[in-house]
Amino acid sequence: MKQIILPNEAPFSPEQREWLNGYLSALLAPYDEGDKVPGIPVTIAWGSQTGISESLAKKFSKLAAKSGVAPTVVDLAKLDHSSLSDLERLIIITSTYGDGEAPDNAQAFYDYLHSDEAPSMEHLSYSVLSLGDSSYPDFCQCGIDFDKRLGELGAKPLIPRVDMDVEYDDDYASWSSDILALFGSVAADDESEEEAGVTKKNPYTALISNLYNLNDKESERETSHVEISLEGSGISYEAGDALGVYPVNDAELVESLISELGFDAEEAIGDKTLRAVLTENYEIRNITLPIVKAWAEKAGSDELKSLTEAEDRGPLNDYLWGREIIDLVKEYPIGFESVEDFIQLLKPLAARLYSIASSPKVHQDEVHLTVGVVKYESNGVARKGVCSTYFSERAEIASPRVFVHENKAFRPPVDPDAPMIMVGPGTGVAPFRAFLEEREATGAKGENWLFFGNPYEKLDFLYREQLEGLSEDGYLHKLSLAFSRDQDEKIYVQDRMIEEGEDLYQWLENNGHFYVCGDASRMAKDVDAALHKVIEEHGRMSSEEAVAYVNEMKSAKRYCRDVY
Repeated sequence: MKQIILPNEAPFSPEQREWLNGYLSALLAPYDEGDKVPGIPVTIAWGSQTGISESLAKKFSKLAAKSGVAPTVVDLAKLDHSSLSDLERLIIITSTYGDGEAPDNAQAFYDYLHSDEAPSMEHLSYSVLSLGDSSYPDFCQCGIDFDKRLGELGAKPLIPRVDMDVEYDDDYASWSSDILALFGSVAADDESEEEAGVTKKNPYTALISNLYNLNDKESERETSHVEISLEGSGISYEAGDALGVYPVNDAELVESLISELGFDAEEAIGDKTLRAVLTENYEIRNITLPIVKAWAEKAGSDELKSLTEAEDRGPLNDYLWGREIIDLVKEYPIGFESVEDFIQLLKPLAARLYSIASSPKVHQDEVHLTVGVVKYESNGVARKGVCSTYFSERAEIASPRVFVHENKAFRPPVDPDAPMIMVGPGTGVAPFRAFLEEREATGAKGENWLFFGNPYEKLDFLYREQLEGLSEDGYLHKLSLAFSRDQDEKIYVQDRMIEEGEDLYQWLENNGHFYVCGDASRMAKDVDAALHKVIEEHGRMSSEEAVAYVNEMKSAKRYCRDVY
């Protein structure tokens, strides 16, 4: 080690000079000897329901490591709560799902952080990167809650929380650069990390090879079974993944919107016409909170402004339900100075994610989807879902741009002998059709149990022939059906779970894997409550013990949800 010698004229006493010489020599020795400068340790914890936050955490970790930081990536479900007293820097990357809830893997940490057991965190510096969809009222709520609670516990934000919408690439790039700059690092060029082939940024233009309605023609519902050819695309997927689909807007709605605004449909916007831009590039249906706030300002509307500023979101939600951007145009007209002035209020037209309903081992070079067609009336106007009617009404001309969204957290059991319990009412049956096909193709010996429900057996039994065939062949060992309106008292899948609770608990005790797919706001909550009730009753446990049992299932990846 080279000795550091302070000059005699330095303003220190002999004792101070001796101490500083020794301290600086020891401190600077690693640098002087040519060793690599140690990186600043940072813990990156992720909460993810569908895998997006997880992939971003790993992407940022690679970038940070290349930029001289020493990152550690951890699943929030596995973050040791006792370690929080020792951490100096924590980055949380989390999504929000359902009604502003934490992802399944983040729930235990969320509960701990909001409990009286959470320690003081005055020693901690943190950053929250929150993912969400501004089409929903509780946009990024989980990240907001984490940020607020960490502040209450004394932690100091490295930079203000960043809330990212569905199209987040620019926000992520800015956030990652700002964070690394705090550590004295410059973000390395990570273009080389971009995946080759078909990706979200480089989708494949596919063809629809088959489409038909799974409901009876007399049903009030319409559910499209969509088969998309992947031949020659190089796309691969696994059971449990989702397919991203970029739709286009309905031509009639585009023309109506342009007419109401008084614009010229042929006006050039870059290298496209206004008509093409509104058809292919922007969301022109859903009204988000940022749009309402901006619209209130531009329209000078005290009524809209009061809706957005009120603590009670009920009146705002009531106003937004069933309304679309064209309703704002009609009800609160604005004299836009230019087309660009209007377009800047809009969100990019985002891809829709659909749970894949096929196994690639059975359906080579194609992917199947189960799409509930959205049609309803509000304020005297017929409304249509953007992507669902893109399939159902325009399949002959549709050329959907698609990509695979990998979901490693939602896969059939790795153990082919493990029992598999699936709860998938309505279109939630989609991934379980894929799971069953996958297990049959691979010769898995584990027993399979499906809970399926819809309004009427005669009209709404999706994939009836296939499911009953699997049941008759003994491959679908239990098929529990809940057709809610076939009797006076409504019966749902959660009711069937409780009715068959003794068997269900035994399947869980035999290493059963429990899966749920479908509506997050009501169905998934009711199913979760039923699961806890079954465990309490048939496992003879207290409510606290049942919670611990379920948390252990989640930790062991035996309780998996694909909910939306």
